[in-house]
Amino acid sequence: MDPIDFTPKSDFMKIAVDRGYYYQCSDPEGLDAKMAAGPITGYIGFDCTAPSFHIGNLIQIMRLYWLQQTGHNVIALIGGATTKVGDPSGKDKTRPFITQDTVDTNKATLRETFGAFLDFDGGDNPAVMMDNDDWTRDIKYVDFLREIGSKFSVNRLLALETAKMRLEREQEFSFIEFNYTLLQAHDFLHLRQHHDCLLQMGGSDQWGNIISGVDLGRRSGFPDMFALTCPLITTADGRKMGKTAEGAVWLNKDMLPVFDYWQFWRNVLDADVARFMRLFTTLPLDEIARVEALEGAEMNDGKIMLANAATAMLHGQAAADEAHKAATAVFQGGSHDDGAPSTTMSDAQLSDGVRLLDFMHDVGLIPSKKEGKRMIDGGAVKVNDAAVSGYDRVLSGDDVVDGVIKVSKSRKVHHFIKVT
Repeated sequence: MDPIDFTPKSDFMKIAVDRGYYYQCSDPEGLDAKMAAGPITGYIGFDCTAPSFHIGNLIQIMRLYWLQQTGHNVIALIGGATTKVGDPSGKDKTRPFITQDTVDTNKATLRETFGAFLDFDGGDNPAVMMDNDDWTRDIKYVDFLREIGSKFSVNRLLALETAKMRLEREQEFSFIEFNYTLLQAHDFLHLRQHHDCLLQMGGSDQWGNIISGVDLGRRSGFPDMFALTCPLITTADGRKMGKTAEGAVWLNKDMLPVFDYWQFWRNVLDADVARFMRLFTTLPLDEIARVEALEGAEMNDGKIMLANAATAMLHGQAAADEAHKAATAVFQGGSHDDGAPSTTMSDAQLSDGVRLLDFMHDVGLIPSKKEGKRMIDGGAVKVNDAAVSGYDRVLSGDDVVDGVIKVSKSRKVHHFIKVT
């Protein structure tokens, strides 16, 4: 991380430093002066490789949130074009190709998530969502080579971390991936030329791509473009943020119930609570400092604060309150609540027997039956709080207690079957 050896004057740069969003900047004093002088326009690009963002994307969305909140103009750029190429950053093999239909479907659902954090409709600086396919799809290849490719050095491209890593490991690095940096740089230049966009932000793994855009701008007569990255977030025990044994932590409630999203934040390590509050909520810094001083069981109150605040930002306060209420019912009373994940099943369905592993996979409690068997071996799967010992466990009417069956994965993830 590059240290800042001056006191930022702009609100956004102060927030970036104080809350942990700052990692590297092409010209920190120049960017801070621009922002202090008045609103600028900045963007972050998101490829639409999945129908939902996950928590790994959330730090970028939060940076756009704070950029807008501090009075600047925000562009949320969807990579309709670059998604079809595939960003090689941080990857040791070529991404699978994605069809146009999949890109279009994913793009529509991602807009809904942006809407939870960004104001697209009102105020003096409404956010704008764009798609780089709009200015990329009709580019003629020879024209692109002459106008953009001529300004790039192959030597510098090969020196970028992604290319260097692939070559050192003698892993394939396809020509289409080699062009990704050029396309991302061209996006930045296009936004500078047509929308007066001065700033591109991203994760630290995007530094090579972003600084290539700054260099392309300089070579094209726009020396006032800036790169700003944030650190890649890992948990206190070194795991990648948002990656769990059950898979990615999705932001779309159709892919991850609100209750499970709340539970993710409630279950973070003690050492991560205050840091995640700074990064993923709008809680005041003095309140976060108070939580940071908590020890032992008292930190559970901080985890609940984090879960409530993070869930409210994405799903709304009412949903966060309901998830908190459901969690209290589950862990204190051992009963179900309408806010907890549940499935309705008839007596007739149960009379035929329902294989437990099939049910857990169908409702998303386990990513695969193989993983379910592993968890059974470890004693992590329970029915009505009793550990399951066999893979062939079948749910039946004998398991119904007060109209429900409680299926648990570990001590903190539960799903209720309501029997009618």
